[in-house]
Amino acid sequence: MRKGMKILFTDLDGTLLNNNSRISEKTKRFLDEFIHAGNKLVLSSGRPLFSVLEVMENAHLTYPGIIVIANNGTLIYDCDSQKPLLEKRLPLSYVAYLQAQAKAHGLHIQTYTDDAVVCTTEDAEIRYYRRRIHLPLLLAEDYAAFLPKEPFKMLAIHLDDHSRLTAFCDSIADWAAGKIQYIFSNEQYLELFDKDAGKGNAIRFVCSHFQIPLADSYAAGDAQNDISMLEAAGCGIAMANADPAVKKAADVITSKDNDNDGLAEFLQTRI
Repeated sequence: MRKGMKILFTDLDGTLLNNNSRISEKTKRFLDEFIHAGNKLVLSSGRPLFSVLEVMENAHLTYPGIIVIANNGTLIYDCDSQKPLLEKRLPLSYVAYLQAQAKAHGLHIQTYTDDAVVCTTEDAEIRYYRRRIHLPLLLAEDYAAFLPKEPFKMLAIHLDDHSRLTAFCDSIADWAAGKIQYIFSNEQYLELFDKDAGKGNAIRFVCSHFQIPLADSYAAGDAQNDISMLEAAGCGIAMANADPAVKKAADVITSKDNDNDGLAEFLQTRI
């Protein structure tokens, strides 16, 4: 890697994207300048890979050398070679247990093939989810029996009552220790994935792989699943709209939110 290269890890929703799920012209301009100065971009999201690639296409993010961290760090993907650099999947026995526990709590829980979302019924939660994440939908009663291979993650959703999700967390806590991580990406979404994944560990892997010192990395985010990323990076950036816990973990807090070019504000000072 070029001496002095900086690497930016940025979340998508609530960070790089505005509230219309787009990159503003101003943010795109400063991102262009950052890349053209010889720096590197990594998109780090809880979204599945297919959805991140869709965002890239719509936003014309065609820079060479882009890396995607998808599914909260369970998949690290090299866009140039179109090959994964790292995969961490959930054992099907874990999938079966989590589906059963969610059912006992009356919660919607979904999982994924590599190119589709899987759930038991087309309910309000999956309709809400697919307004933003444009994945094909597959229906199945028994996920572990249906899936062709181990999935990258599961996602529990409750649209109205966050406490239902926290109660579910409490119920699986003892079982989950040493097996999985579970963390909120927003008030309605509970992400469940491999214990050794996560955005923070993904940053460490990418920096090591490309021989870039962690001290030369920036990480920007807004939600609780971004905290490990901000803590791992040389400089952690919380958006003005970030969860209070994210701001507490950050080195820098933008004065503007994601809908008013908060990330562009930071990039402008680093070009």
